[in-house]
Amino acid sequence: MRFIDTWTAATLVAIRDLTPNVREFLIKPDQFEATSYPVGSHINVSVTIDGLPETRSYSLVGEASPQGFKIAVRRTDESRGGSRYMWSLQPGARLDITQPASLLAVDWSRDNYCLIAGGIGITPILGAAQALARRGADVTLHYAVRSRSEAAYLDDLAAMLGDRLVVHASDEGERLDLDALFAALPQGTLALFCGPMRMLDAARHAWIGAGHPLPDLRYETFGSSGTLPTETFRVRLKDSGVELEIPRERSMLDVLNASGFEVISDCKRGECGLCAIDVVDVEGEIDHRDVFFSDHQKQTNRKICACVSRARGTITVDTLLRADAV
Repeated sequence: MRFIDTWTAATLVAIRDLTPNVREFLIKPDQFEATSYPVGSHINVSVTIDGLPETRSYSLVGEASPQGFKIAVRRTDESRGGSRYMWSLQPGARLDITQPASLLAVDWSRDNYCLIAGGIGITPILGAAQALARRGADVTLHYAVRSRSEAAYLDDLAAMLGDRLVVHASDEGERLDLDALFAALPQGTLALFCGPMRMLDAARHAWIGAGHPLPDLRYETFGSSGTLPTETFRVRLKDSGVELEIPRERSMLDVLNASGFEVISDCKRGECGLCAIDVVDVEGEIDHRDVFFSDHQKQTNRKICACVSRARGTITVDTLLRADAV
């Protein structure tokens, strides 16, 4: 598999509030080597939610530093508990983390680069901006936020990029028009994006509509973001007589595996599709939070990525593992 986690012990060295609801965490592994890591890298962090061990993935902020790994976590009521746990930590706390890994491939030979960040999506984009600015590349960063007061790293970006930073603050009436932005880009531009699922869907449609090749739009995803609020839902297992409750703070994948209905997985970020299982019936609505399936596949509701996608109501799935085999 592509994602083989190697866990290591680490210490939370320092915390820093970037905005009223975004906090930066400096984490240093016990056996730390200040080697570079690819742009868009993330680490997994072992967290405890309602007394149960869980895993959350966070993008690394900026390029490699001899101080350790930096992540920034937005505190939100819609989270599945990871942000609340991280915000409860104080310097000196012990953590288990994985080594950095990245799926955000960057072609450094392009003539033009367009970076787009939505809210906390600035975390993987900051490192890309630093690397491109250091190379003297033609790069512009579009940063969409509710207000400038909620824009993490805004001063750093302004100092680094100058007028190549364009802030779209909705409270100032400056909303990001992706259709107009992408239509104005020259062919061959490489776009790097990170933002919530609704914004990603809009970006993909606008990118294709502007006539750009879809592979030239590279993106990081929010595994916790979707079109519906995160809430408890139920999953029936076909031909098993079992119905499971999926609480808001746990994934369907975790609950299925803990209940003996094993589902193989790999990335746990909705990107590889390995954990996709068949959907037999939907009594409610599915919230597809993956980036693996096409729009058409999501509309048909025949499969669901158990690692990140959720639902409202009850869905019946077929894991191909029967009750008499458990």
